[in-house]
Formats: sequence, C-alpha cells, structure tokens
Amino acid sequence: MSDTAQALTLRYSVANLNCGSCAARAEAALAKLPGVREARVNLATRRAELSTEDGFDARSVEPAMETAGYPVTPLATPRLHRFEVGNLSCAGCVARAEAALAEVDGVEQAHVNLATRRAEVQGAPDLDIGALRDRLDRAGYPLIPIAEDTAPENDPHKDESRQYKTAFLMALALTLPVFLLEMGGHVIPGFRGWQIETFGESALRLFQFALTSLVLAGPGRVFFRLGVPALLRGAPEMNSLVVLGAGAAWAWSTVVTFAPQLIPETGRFVYFEAAAVIVTLILLGRWLEARARGSAGAAIEGLLDLSPDTALKVQPDGSETEVALADIHLGDVVRLRPGARVAVDGVILTGATHVDESMLTGEPVPVEKGPGDPVSAGTVNANGTVDFRATAISNDTVLARIVTMVENAQAARLPIQSLINRVTAVFVPVVLAIAVLSAAAWAFLSSDPAQALVVAVSVLIIACPCAMGLATPISVLVGTGRAAELGVLFRRGDALQALSSVDLVAFDKTGTLTRGAPAVTGIHAAEATSEETLLALAAAVEQASEHPLARAILAEAEARSLTLPVVDGFQNHPGAGVTAQVEGDTVRIGSRAFLAKEGVALPDREPGSSTEVHVARGALYLGHLDLSDPVKDDAADAIAALTRRGLQVAVLSGDSAGPVDAVARHLGIGLARAGLSPEGKQKALEDWQAQGLKVAFVGDGINDAPVLAAADVGIALGTGTDIAIEAADVVLVSGSPVGVTSAVEVSRRTLRNIAQNLFWAFGYNVALIPVAAGALALFGGPFLNPMLAAGAMAASSVLVVTNALRLRRLKVK
Repeated sequence: MSDTAQALTLRYSVANLNCGSCAARAEAALAKLPGVREARVNLATRRAELSTEDGFDARSVEPAMETAGYPVTPLATPRLHRFEVGNLSCAGCVARAEAALAEVDGVEQAHVNLATRRAEVQGAPDLDIGALRDRLDRAGYPLIPIAEDTAPENDPHKDESRQYKTAFLMALALTLPVFLLEMGGHVIPGFRGWQIETFGESALRLFQFALTSLVLAGPGRVFFRLGVPALLRGAPEMNSLVVLGAGAAWAWSTVVTFAPQLIPETGRFVYFEAAAVIVTLILLGRWLEARARGSAGAAIEGLLDLSPDTALKVQPDGSETEVALADIHLGDVVRLRPGARVAVDGVILTGATHVDESMLTGEPVPVEKGPGDPVSAGTVNANGTVDFRATAISNDTVLARIVTMVENAQAARLPIQSLINRVTAVFVPVVLAIAVLSAAAWAFLSSDPAQALVVAVSVLIIACPCAMGLATPISVLVGTGRAAELGVLFRRGDALQALSSVDLVAFDKTGTLTRGAPAVTGIHAAEATSEETLLALAAAVEQASEHPLARAILAEAEARSLTLPVVDGFQNHPGAGVTAQVEGDTVRIGSRAFLAKEGVALPDREPGSSTEVHVARGALYLGHLDLSDPVKDDAADAIAALTRRGLQVAVLSGDSAGPVDAVARHLGIGLARAGLSPEGKQKALEDWQAQGLKVAFVGDGINDAPVLAAADVGIALGTGTDIAIEAADVVLVSGSPVGVTSAVEVSRRTLRNIAQNLFWAFGYNVALIPVAAGALALFGGPFLNPMLAAGAMAASSVLVVTNALRLRRLKVK
C-alpha cells in the first residue's frame, strides 16, 4: 500500500434513488468528479459519502449530480468517536448501553462490542462528549474516550483476567470449607452426623454464614456493585440475576439460621453452599473468559510488537544517534543495520540488502532491496546496512494502517448481531418472570417454600445470557485477527458475513492475475512512421500515467535512449486510454475501441495474444505497440482453490480479447469478458446480480474503484492504488490472488463458528431453563441444583470463547 494522507470525507443526501442501478449510476457520476478518491452511495439511507483529495472542488458536486438526475444536498460530516466501556457483562448490557448512547442528541449510530468492551459512536462533529458520558454513567456503563493517535499501554483483558483470578482464588478458599461441610455428608457415610455431634447444628450454620457472607461481600461484591443499581434502574442484566439468585439463597439461609420460627418447618434448610458456589463458579467462568478474550486479541498485540521503540537517526555530519521513534520526522535519514527491524516507512538512499517482508506479504523469502526501493515499518533487515529516508511515520505507516484496519474489523458488528441484541434486550426480564412464576407454581404444587426457592435460584442462574452476547463478537475478533496474520484485512465488518455467501468471484486482469509489469514485445509502425517516432511519442504522453502499461512503454524508451517531445494537457480516460497535446496536435493512446470512438480510422486485423496499445496523432493512425504481461506464478493455484470451493470464477478486463482469452485459457477460467470500460464492468456485475448471484470483484487499479464499490464484496490488492483500497471491503496485503482464497475461507469458517456458538448459546438456554424451572420433576425426575446451574452457566461462556479460539489455528489449503 502506498503512503497517502488521510482523505477528507463529505456526505450528501441523494434524491431520485429507486433501485440498485440508480445507486450504481449515482456512484459512477460522483466517482468521475476531479479529486474524488472514492464514492459510495447507500440505497437504503439515500445518502452518499465522498473521500476526496487535492484538486476536489465541492462546488462541482451539486451541478454534476443535477445533470446526472440525482440531486444532492450536503450533510454535516459525521465523526467517529471511540470509547472504552465499563461494566459490560452480557448481551443485555450491550443492548442497554447502545440504547442509552442513541438517546443523546447528535448521535447517528452507536455500536457496543462485548468482546472488546468498546463503543463506536458516529455523530456530529460537535457531539457533546460530556452528555454521552453523563448518560452512560446514569445507565451504569462508564465511558472512557480513546485517543485516536495513541495505543493502549495496558491490555484491558489482561488486567481483567488478573482481577478475576484474584477474586476467584479468594472465593475458592472461603467456599471450599462451606461446600465440604454441607456436601460431605452425601459422599462420606456418617460424616453429617459426626459434624452435628461434634460442633452442633447452630455452630455449623453460623460458620457457613460467616464464610458465605465474606464471599458475597468480598470477591462477590462486583455482582452487587453492578447488579443492584441495574435492578433499581429497572434494567436488570446478568449481574442482577446473580445478585437475585445468590442473594436469595443467602437471605433464606440467614433467616433460617437466626430466626427459624419465621419459616415453616418443612423449609428450614440452609443453602449457604449454593450461594457461595454460585459466586465462585461464575468468577471462575469470568476469569477463563477474560483470559480467552486476551488470547483472541493477540493479533493486534503481535502487530504492535512489530514496531521497534528506537531507530538510528543519521545526522548531517554522517554520525548516527539512537533516538526514540517519536523523534523521527518526515525526511530524516535512518540507518538500518543487519537484523534490525524497520522503524518507519521509507525509501533506500544507499546500500543494498535483503528484507524479510513476511509480516506484510506472507512470503518467507527475503526481498532484495537497493537504492530507490521502499521499506516498510515492521519488516526485518536480513544482511546489509542501508540508509533510507523516512516517507511515513507514526499512524501513516503501512503497519499502523494495517493495525487500524484490524482494530476496525474486530470491533465490527455483523448484521446478524442486531437480531441477537434485540432478543437479549428482553431476555432478562422474561427470565425474571419465569423465575417468579416457577417459584409460585412449585410453592403451590409442593407446599415447600424451600423447593420453590431452589427452583427460582436455578432459573435465575442458568439463564444468564453471557454466551449469547459473546457468540458473534468473539468469533469476529478471532477470525479477523487470524485473517490479518494471513494477509487479509477486512475493512468493513459486514464484508466478513457477505463474503461467506458469494457465488462468483470476478478478477481484473492486469496487475491482479498478471504481474502488472508488462514489457514491450513488438513495435508496429504505420507507413511513413518510424518505430522510434512511434515509441517516443507514446512514451512522452504516458509519462503522466500510473498505468503498468505506461511504465513499460517508458522503460522501453529509456532503454533506447530516445528523446521525448514536450507534451501538455494530459487527460486520463479510465479503462480506455489517454490524450495529450504535442506541438498543437491531439495525441490519442489506448485501445482500438477508444481510438475508433474518437474518429481515428484503424486498419483491420485479428487481435493477437499480446496487449495492443494504439497511437494516433490527430486523425492519423501511427501504429501500435505489443505488450505482454506474464501471469502471476500462484494465480492458477488461486483459481483452482476457488473452483474447489464451489465458486464460479470470471475475468473482466479493459484489455482486448486476445490477451484476455489467453490468460483465461491458461488459468482455466471459463468466463472471460474483454474490452470493458469501468461502466462495462459494472454492467457485467449488475447482470450477474440480477440473476440472483452474489458477486465479489478483485482489482487493483484506479479504474477498478467504482467496480469494487458496486460489487457485493470488493477485494483490493494491497499493492494497488490507494483509491482502489479505499473503495474495497477487503484488502489483500500481499497482492497475491491466493489471498482471495484465504479471505473466502476465513469468512466461511468464521460464519460457521458463529453458527456453532449461537446454536450452543440459544440451545443451552432453551433446553436448560425448563429443566431449572422443574419440568423434569413433573415427571418424577430431579430438580436442577443451583450449583450445577452456576457451573453450566459459566461453562457455556467458556465453551463459546474456546470454540472461537479454534479459528486461530485456521489453515488454508
């Protein structure tokens, strides 16, 4: 990925949008405006977003869109605010925190992630952060703003893990005597009688009361600190269920211990061990869950560790000084010694070496580097010493941009999560109602208030919706982290879900399936024109172009030491060709179709297997150049792997039919379309989408940006232009087409993992809530012990997180 400044994003409301084709045409019209890096139109919201660069004139947008038939109205540019969120325990907390954020004026969209404990708020630039914090404080979920340019010094998951570990070990030490005293009699014959004869019933109960009270007031106070205020606000969540369950068992047992006359004789049993074990097991579950979440976020931590703390800065006199990374500025010269890690992005000035770029490309073989070659932060120098000039520092380096993409992907919410949040928002109140009704029913059926208490406590504990809230975000967290390790960056969260159901993958040809480094293999000048004249004229015009074919033509002209004429008025016609003025004449260079459209008469001939670049001066045809672009070594493997996974594969190219068909035959691609403009590529996508197919498009060029945006999933090569990358949903860092297979596999496996988690989380509650309510006892079966309920609840969250962690071992074949 090349280094560019952050684009300015502008937003508009768009009128006259009636269908997907309207949205595509509006996007295309916006994308054509000078200075527009990316245009994205949303049919559902009737809004457009523009990413702009130098040369953009905001005054041109409204008249251009009026002419296109889709009038626009400027909107205030929103800003994305990020926060750490405290006190999140379950999906119910997430739903309530999001609802509280949405109530604040100026908030357009709010997203809270249970796995990362973070919130993203999209709102007006002048959004009142104080009002946000006050509203969330009242809701019980304190906010801590995250600075955009700083990385967290401490891993919150590690801190949380340490806290829960300490709390669990303390609770275990206090709970174990209570558990052994109460449950030992069920295992060891005569043990219960020996206790009563030795210590007496009252002393035993007082001892259990003291230890259990310490458990609830000490390590278990976290549940009361969070759960009681939530109850008082009328918004109960997981901690509230624990408070009600463990608190009810403790309160009942306390009354039996100190005022037994208030309880019917049939119910004079104590459940101190249940209250203590419930708290201890849930603390164990939270400790294991926090540890697992820390492991799930290892991808970010690993990426951050790639950046060294210091670098060798070369002074004007040639001496070197070791300085902190913050003291390296743009333009500084940095010395890189063998075995050292590159600190910032730059271009080599002197020296030669080999650099291990596997953290970017996944390729284990070090790359040869010399003067003029780029180096990227985080890569490792193998053998030589080089000096390079810093071209990107801090958050502008390739490594920093990758970290940002991974963080955004890990914080993303898939469309399925919205449904889950709506369900869990009402889940806890429903559980409370079931607990009350079950207790009332068994109090009536059994005439035993103690049994009714056991049923209520079991329902409250078994139904905590932690697993439901974690099922999706924890899989996204691990899956996107593993994808980053494989060189796949999901820029938009919904792409992770959309890519799993894609039916057809369409590739651009040049630079995507081919190496993008073509060479001139033939010069065919028309009569009265020499080869040197034809090549010099073409090279002069192509100097301003970034297309790989242009670079090949320039390289050939330089190799022949040709003198190039002066040109001005250069214009690029994406997907077709270029024009410029030479000595008052218009020179046109491009495809046969482009020159014919411009009124140039071309000789009839059958297209060959090479790419042809035709040249005309005014209306006079001067001839054409043949260029050949070798296919990438791993392209055939990528196509074969996608075909094995049941996907259709196509190639869409602006090149002529000869070279496009040759590449398609070589790679075994049965569907190839040549001579397409960007609009033609979009039309091909729309035709497939009209047939009910979901289409992914893979490209790397400027002219691919509108097509990437129009596809169901746009996949850009990280070696391509920034415009293509910004328009894409997925970025392949290595630039290898094999990365498409990795992206598809990660997407499918992550969605399968989410389905497994949801099946377990919902199935667990659906199956065990009736059991906890005493359904089995109606048919002579057992009641569910509250301690088993606590163990099952803690195990469900741990199981969901552990299942998600399996994605860290994902391998693509």
